[in-house]
Parts: sequence; structure tokens; C-alpha cells
Amino acid sequence: MYTHKKSLGQHFLRDENICRKIIAAVQERSFSQLLEVGPGAGALTKYILQLKGVDFKAVELDDEKVQYLLTTYPALYGKIIHQSFLAIERPFSGSFTIIGNFPYNISSQILFKILDWKDEVECVIGMFQKEVGRRIASREGNKVYGVTSVLVQAFFDVEYLFEVNEQSFTPPPKVKSSVIRLVRRKESIEMKDEKFFVQVVKTAFNQRRKTLRNALKGVFDATMLEDKLFNKRAEELSVQEFADLTFRKI
Repeated sequence: MYTHKKSLGQHFLRDENICRKIIAAVQERSFSQLLEVGPGAGALTKYILQLKGVDFKAVELDDEKVQYLLTTYPALYGKIIHQSFLAIERPFSGSFTIIGNFPYNISSQILFKILDWKDEVECVIGMFQKEVGRRIASREGNKVYGVTSVLVQAFFDVEYLFEVNEQSFTPPPKVKSSVIRLVRRKESIEMKDEKFFVQVVKTAFNQRRKTLRNALKGVFDATMLEDKLFNKRAEELSVQEFADLTFRKI
């Protein structure tokens, strides 16, 4: 009926209980426009098509899966974007929600694409590798807290929903998985310069074992670096503290 393509990171969800839990999670918040990323064989899609009053689109790169989906679910005609998610334009006007069993090999890139659309994306329910999900949700002081944690949490509230066993997929991945929810923050964290914020976060974590004074010496002048805050390491700073650093830009 269809094949599993390792090159595309395909692990198809087959556990109906997990599918229903994901659909229940997305229904906890109201939405009128929904994008599914990587529908694959339609494990979630068949439930999404049952939702009433939703403008639904699915983005799928694999030719074979597109044909399978259209044959199996004729209601998808006109609703499939046959491209890589990383290459598409914004799929809707106005706010929309994203759902998906994200390919693990590009999950970080998917997140950064979503951040590009942060003003329109109101909620994301996504399946990630367990370690990636934990990283996205982790707070300062945690060993896995890093660039992704800070950049995502600056714009979204993150909730780690539940974990998923390897046997819930065909073929089973070699890692456990997790489902997380991102909800656009009601109140944005104040920052002076968003591009500078991203630069500071990435530079600080690029040398996370060093103090901020050493890691950021090419970003702030020597006088600024005398502040005791720069005695800390990147993983010790909260998202708000990183945002506050943007106001120290010369």
C-alpha cells in the first residue's frame, strides 16, 4: 500500500489511543484553521477530517503518501500542499494551529519555521523525539536547557503533555517520543531587538561551559561585561534575563 522512507524520517503512528489523545489535546483550544505537518498514512488525518467547522490543510512532501492519502481520503482533494513544510509559504491568512507527528530529522528546523510565523501560529501540538521535547520545555538550570528552549519559550508557553512508546509506530524508532503543546504567549516578553536577542542566545550557548563574560565578549563591550550577571553561564539565565540583555545593546 505504501513504503516507509528512512531518508524522510518516516515513522508512522499506529496507536489509535495516542492518535485520539493528540486530537483531544488540539480540541482543548478553539481554532478555525488547522495545518497538519507530515500526515504520512493519515493516522491523525482521518480524525481531523471529522472535525466540524475547521479549514484544514495538510503539507506532505512524499509523492507516494500524497497519492495514498488522496485515494484513501477523497475529502483531502484540494487540501494537500505537496511540498516540504520548510519550503511553503504561510498557508492561511490570520491565526492558525499546527499539528503533526514531525519527522525527527528536521524537527528543530520545523520549530524555527514556526517561530518565523509566531504572530500567526496560536497553538502547536507536535510529536517530537523525547529528548527534543524535554529540551523545548526545560527551564534554566537544567542541563538540556539551550537555544531551542529560550527561543521557543520567548514566544510560546510550553506544556510537556505525554510520552509515547516506540511500539506505537511503524517502523518503531530507536528512541522514545513525546507530545508537547506550544501556545502563543498572551503577553510578549519585552526585548529591544529580536535579531540581537537570537544572536545573544545562540552565541551564549555556543560556548555554554564558559561564563557569559567570556562567551559574549565579542557582543558586549568590556565595561558592560563587568556586571556580575556575566559571571553566570548561559544555562543559568532565564528567558526574561536573555531578553533583558537586548536593552544593553550599544
